[in-house]
Amino acid sequence: MKEKILRVAVPSPLYRRFDYLAPEGGPEIARLRPGIRVRVPFGRSQQIGVVLEIRDDSPVPPESLRSVLEILDTQPLLPPDLLKLADWAQRYYHHPPGEVFSTLLPVLLRQGRAIRRKEELLWRVTAAGHTALTETKIQRAPRQRVLLEYLAVHSAGVPATQTRRELPDATRTVRALRDKGWVEAIASQSEIVERSVSPPLLNRYQNEAVKNIGQALDEFAVFLLDGVTGSGKTEVYLRTVETVLARGCQALLLVPEIGLTPQLLMRFTERLTKPLAVLHSNLTDWERLDAWTSAQNGSASVIIGTRSAIFAPLQKPGVIIIDEEHDLSFKQQDGFRYHARDLAVVRARQWNIPVVLGSATPALESLQNVRSGRYRYLSLPERVGDAVEPAIEVLDVRRQRMEEGLSAPLLARMRAHLAQDGQVLLFLNRRGFAPTLICHECGWLAQCRRCDARLTVHLRRQRLICHHCGAEQPVEVACPSCGSVDLRALGQGTERLERVLKREFPTVGIARIDRDSTRRKGSLQNLLNEIHEGKRRILIGTQMLAKGHHFPAVTLVGIVDADQGLFGADFRASERMAQLIVQVAGRAGRAQRPGTVVIQTHHPQHPLLRVLVTEGYSAFATAALNERREAWLPPFTWQALLRAEALQADVPHRFLRETMDLGSQFMHGVELFGPVPAPMERRAGRYRAQLLIQAAQRRHLHEFLGRWVGQLGTLKTARKVRWSLDVDPQDLL
Repeated sequence: MKEKILRVAVPSPLYRRFDYLAPEGGPEIARLRPGIRVRVPFGRSQQIGVVLEIRDDSPVPPESLRSVLEILDTQPLLPPDLLKLADWAQRYYHHPPGEVFSTLLPVLLRQGRAIRRKEELLWRVTAAGHTALTETKIQRAPRQRVLLEYLAVHSAGVPATQTRRELPDATRTVRALRDKGWVEAIASQSEIVERSVSPPLLNRYQNEAVKNIGQALDEFAVFLLDGVTGSGKTEVYLRTVETVLARGCQALLLVPEIGLTPQLLMRFTERLTKPLAVLHSNLTDWERLDAWTSAQNGSASVIIGTRSAIFAPLQKPGVIIIDEEHDLSFKQQDGFRYHARDLAVVRARQWNIPVVLGSATPALESLQNVRSGRYRYLSLPERVGDAVEPAIEVLDVRRQRMEEGLSAPLLARMRAHLAQDGQVLLFLNRRGFAPTLICHECGWLAQCRRCDARLTVHLRRQRLICHHCGAEQPVEVACPSCGSVDLRALGQGTERLERVLKREFPTVGIARIDRDSTRRKGSLQNLLNEIHEGKRRILIGTQMLAKGHHFPAVTLVGIVDADQGLFGADFRASERMAQLIVQVAGRAGRAQRPGTVVIQTHHPQHPLLRVLVTEGYSAFATAALNERREAWLPPFTWQALLRAEALQADVPHRFLRETMDLGSQFMHGVELFGPVPAPMERRAGRYRAQLLIQAAQRRHLHEFLGRWVGQLGTLKTARKVRWSLDVDPQDLL
């Protein structure tokens, strides 16, 4: 009898799949299917691979084939639709297949662990716990009180994983409550069927959007939901998901940032009667595996996650929703460089279901797809309720006296809004105290030894940190060049802004939200809770604060430095800045009280600002698309970027020149630009260069890449460099 041959995707940088002999005899042979994991010998080590095909032949002679060591699963972990998606993504992004298929699996499954089948524990308040809530002694333990009140609202019980997600230090607190007999753990596979919040009335635009999406639930369609900030896009998502769940199907919702997950989760758990699962990088490996499993077996009806959740296996998919679809976070920037938004469209087509792309500032690519008829356009042009769009003022700060980056007019407006019991949000997309440390005597600058970048001063930690490679060192006491102690921090960062505001507003609570202040688990949620409770009335933050958050008491938004985004080297810089300005401005006036936005700039006549302020984002997008068409740039052409880096400055350029010589043999319909040094040539001790490939037709680009990429590893200099290919690059820097 002829031996069966397994074609396996093995995690490696090689652009090929590998053939292995199936194990001899045994009952496990009968259960072999594509999507099952196997342990295989690979070089001198062993790897966990995914079976892609079961064949009767191989181009490799049978005597040269090695045997599979172990079959790890009784049933395929990866369903056919997910294998099909990965196959498409591997061919489109021209990435090594083993790494693509490995990306589909949670970390523990990549390591060969088995799925654990267990019931979800629910925490529920006991009778003694309800009694304790009325006693004053619980007031002396604020964390226990908060957790007890939270559980008391949910009489049917709250999943243990949910308490860990939503409350700080929940594991230790719930253990203390259990020891007192105030909460108990119950095992249940039943659904939590309580609804504590009634749905609001929809306005006519929301009604139209929900109706159009609902009519397409049995077909593939892409909807671009273009809604101004505060227009109720989340309510449209909820109504759509409710309809999908009523049909017995699942919904997948992607958000760009982990910070947006808790508030969306709260909205969904308040309204839906079905269990939810959450997938993002802040979970432990076991939590991610449990969430992945609940999506796979259908026990979770709604899956909310960040970029990688696009690979969640769904038993009965009904809709995919991408919130803030324009956000750069949906593009993976290293390793397998996929775009989750684009894969969502491909996956929806395979499933024959609709996908909803929501944003107040849609990507130019998405708007062009609407123009060409590929996407259906839905508009939410008004804010819900009595809320109105904020007034936007461009503040010319030329020749003005500045207080650590804050002009006198902005400070005056802050005092006025605070006096009227409003909250103020200041946006500065630069964390740390100051971006530069300079010697006033000789001009020495604190430079990173491994990057072509300056070290940022972090005053609270007394460290100089490189925001590109992570290198850090103590703040210098004296200039290492001339010995002077007159070292000065130049420029503004969120830390510096916080310090000056504490001096100007000593009695007002201030919340700084950036990557440094939210490192600890639960710290972001704590700050958001205090903001909503009114304990923090001045909010300072980077783009973490600009995306999707609802602050009903914010009446003034100040963009401290708009100039840093107006003159970028990347052709997408103006689009990114326009989106950021609109998103930040959208945090103001989201309730009954009107909002104001103040934009500080030294370039008040800049065309981008003028169009945004006077005509809005739609007018800017139309002008930008016309410019892209004239300049022959995406979305009217198609690009890929080949990057190379090495310890020696000349090696990346030599490698890229060799790749150009190789590609010249079959350059039909494509152009190569470069090689050129990367905008930051040296990073983390390695020199970087890049080569841009561009084509007028997508077909020509992929025909070229298909013939070219697989041969790059054979070039003489390939072993001396790290190289990567980025198809549809979103960041040329």
